[in-house]
Amino acid sequence: MALDVVDEIIAAVAAREPVNGIRIVGVDGPSGAGKSHLARRLAKALQAPIVEIDDFVSWNDFAGWWPRFDTQVLTPLLRGEDARYQARDWTDWYGDTLGEWKTQPWTSTVIVEGVTCTRRETVGRLTYAVWVDAPAPLRLARGLARDGALAGAEQLWQRWMAEEAEFFASDGTRDRADLIIDTSPHG
Repeated sequence: MALDVVDEIIAAVAAREPVNGIRIVGVDGPSGAGKSHLARRLAKALQAPIVEIDDFVSWNDFAGWWPRFDTQVLTPLLRGEDARYQARDWTDWYGDTLGEWKTQPWTSTVIVEGVTCTRRETVGRLTYAVWVDAPAPLRLARGLARDGALAGAEQLWQRWMAEEAEFFASDGTRDRADLIIDTSPHG
């Protein structure tokens, strides 16, 4: 029987040296691929917290949030400090405003999960990068199953998926992943 993917990731992460004393594991890939599900399984197995990119990104800000994430989360954790960051307020559905402040205490392993979290700017700063993928029609169906009741959801998802494809192609994100996981039913 093959190793469970979570066990495989745990073994690979443990075999790597920490970066500045911390092992940051990135779980990236396009929306609807299954990143959150995998991150929750990893967090439970590693007894590690998750910092979700959904606390930074919004429907109207696909990539411009990065400097805030870098300044408030990644850089402090790599300095051995707690991360203190202002999370998106999703009560308006578009996530256009910021809400409460959160603190992620420093710990030896942290999972960052969400779209573009292993972008080029993280090279040399993450211990391990996982790319989670599924075919676009399946990802769209998953997204609409979650968000479809909200006004304009399908148009937002279509636009978002186009932005993701463009970003990932120019950034080469998938090509740098340590592990690629296909979550399609027969992947």
